[in-house]
Parts: sequence; structure tokens; C-alpha cells
Amino acid sequence: MSKLPIAIAIFIIFFNFSCQKKEETPLLAEYLPEEKVLPLDSSLINIPMTLELYPVSDAYTAEKEKAIAEFYTKKIGLSDFSGALLVSKNGKIIFEDYKGYANYASKTPISKTTALHLASVSKVMTATLVLKLVQENKIDLNEKVQTYLPDFPYQNTTVKTLLNHRSGLPHYSRFSESVKGWNTKKTITNEDVLDYLKRYKFALLAKNDTKFNYCNTNYVMLALIIEKVTGKKYAEAMQEQIFSPLGMNDTFVIDFVNQKNTVSQSYKTNYVNHGWDQFDAIYGDKNIYSTPRDLVKFDLATYATEFLRKDLWEEALKGYSYEKKGIKNYGLGIRLREWGTGQTLHYHNGWWHGNTSSYTTLKNDTIVIIALSNKYTRKTYQAMKLSALFGDYPFELDEQN
Repeated sequence: MSKLPIAIAIFIIFFNFSCQKKEETPLLAEYLPEEKVLPLDSSLINIPMTLELYPVSDAYTAEKEKAIAEFYTKKIGLSDFSGALLVSKNGKIIFEDYKGYANYASKTPISKTTALHLASVSKVMTATLVLKLVQENKIDLNEKVQTYLPDFPYQNTTVKTLLNHRSGLPHYSRFSESVKGWNTKKTITNEDVLDYLKRYKFALLAKNDTKFNYCNTNYVMLALIIEKVTGKKYAEAMQEQIFSPLGMNDTFVIDFVNQKNTVSQSYKTNYVNHGWDQFDAIYGDKNIYSTPRDLVKFDLATYATEFLRKDLWEEALKGYSYEKKGIKNYGLGIRLREWGTGQTLHYHNGWWHGNTSSYTTLKNDTIVIIALSNKYTRKTYQAMKLSALFGDYPFELDEQN
């Protein structure tokens, strides 16, 4: 046999093997055996972890996208909206749109890589990092806060009651009402908040673990606990434990002194810059900037047990406050709505200055709905109603409010 036919035969074998290897390589970690691997798709978001999630068909995407677009046009995406809406299932983007300006003065548009202030949606990530440190045996949920922060003045408060807002702590924005000669020009830090608690021992709004009282001070203390047990600043710990491992490349905790003029700005309803105040350097309760696409990556990680154990996710997702009747509740860094039908919806909203945010994660349907705005509006909170397109959630998409 001549050398040429042999060379051709070797090439054919190599080509077939290469094609087979490409077809066997999953792009979104690991899928259920009966499903085919998704093709390369710019609308597919993935993380470097094992996930057992079904690929989403084009027909399903087209059907849902039409309904979402109609809702978006009527309820959110009007001419005065400045922000983003993204809906995703299993990492597949079903709907995505960006409007407005990250900086109105320079006319810098908001795009898919523009990090917007998450406001209180930051609490979801702070809580997740605490749970990861529980997984590493560096934090105990039931341990007293004084174990980690000896200067903390309330003996019965635990890590868990900080997480689920049952500590009774007063809000740091109200400290000035009890402190004579309050300096309104001083930029307050997390350490300052702890120092004020130590020095003034403000009265608790309720005894520990007796009542739900949503309070940003809880998450300021959690950020300090994170720093104490890791030996790193909160921003660095978040980067190393959450942002980098998940490929959240456009997400960060603001360095207030050095970045306040370069991040996306915050606006009132008429595009007047909201400006900053003395509480803008405080973190843990807020001050994470991110994009909808990066938040999809974070949401995907909530289905990955190699990121966080299943039992810890279950601790986070259950309600802790049943002293009052109603559908609303709070877990560990996540809000709940629990209906008599048995359906449970998990979400968190945020508001800080002109920034509003909404993160809705439908755990039974593997859907995430994200709405962010840097110009004050409550339209972001309307996005939760899109849940009705994906499950038995009692929302009406044509409701006026």
C-alpha cells in the first residue's frame, strides 16, 4: 500500500475521533443522561461546576420570550427606564434588555457588562458567603455573635438571628436620633457601626429571636464576622469565595473612596444625580455591583452542591418568622412568599438611593428573574409577576399595580 492512502486513512480516523470528543464535551457542566448536550450558544450562561439541568428548547424560549416582551413593554421598559431585565432558565437566556445610562452626564449607556448597584440584593450574597464559611467550619450558625466580635454588646444575638433579621438590632441610619452632636459629614464605616453599638448600647427593638425586624445593621455585623474569621476584607473574601469561582467577572464590592466616581451613578426620577451620603461606605447589607448575567451565574450555583451543601441551602430557603399570619417570610438572606396552595417563591428586593433591584429565583422551575435600575423606579419590583409564566404563582400579568 502506498503512503498516500495510509495518510488519508489516519486523517479520517483522527477527524472522526476529534468530532466525537467535541460532541461529548458538555458546556453547562453535566446534563441528565437522556438529554443532548447544548450546542455553543451566546445566550447560554455557564459556571465551572457540575449541574444536572435540562437544556431549554428554542420553541420554549420563543413562547416565553414573546410573553415577557409584552409584559416588559407595558410594565417596565418604557422610555424613562434606566436599567436591565433578564429572565433565564437553566442558564439559557429567555429575555434580556438594557436601557438608559450608567452615567447620564457622559451618556455612557447601560450594557450587559455594566455593573449596577444591587442595594439589598447584596444580602443574598453576604448570607451565601456566611453559609460557605459554616461549611468550612469557620462559623457556627447558632453561635453567639460575641464569640466572633467580642465588643458586640448584646449577649443573646446569634449568627442565625442576624441572617434572618430576628436580632432586634436598631437600624444604623437611626443612630443619630440617640447620639448627641452627630456628625452628618463623617463617612461611617462598618467598624463605626459596631463602635456605636458598643458605646451607646441602643435598646433592642425586640428580644432576640422573638420577632422579625428587617434591619441593615444585621448584615453590617455579618460582614465584620466574615472579616474576622477569614482574616480578609469583605470585598476580598467575596471575590475569592464567590465572584471568581463562578466567573462573575463584572461583579465587585465598591471601594467607595476610589471608585465612587467611576461606577454606575444613581439617579432620581428626572436623571438628577442622587449623590452620596455618610452611609455609602458601609457594606454587607449593600454595595455589591453586578450585572444580570453575573447574577444568573450566582443563581446557577445555588443548584450546585459542590458550591454549597444541600442541607445548608435548605436552611437558607426555609422561613423563620411565623409569629404573624401571612404569606411573607424570611429565610437566611432571602425573602419568601408561601401560599396556601403549597407554592413557595424566593426573592429579594433592594433600594438604595436611586437604585432599585429585584432577584426572583423559582427553585422548582429553575427560573431566575432579574431586574435592576439605577434611576429610581418601582417598576423593577413588577418583574416578580413574570413568575406566573413558569408555575402556579398567583400573579396577574395585567394587574395595574
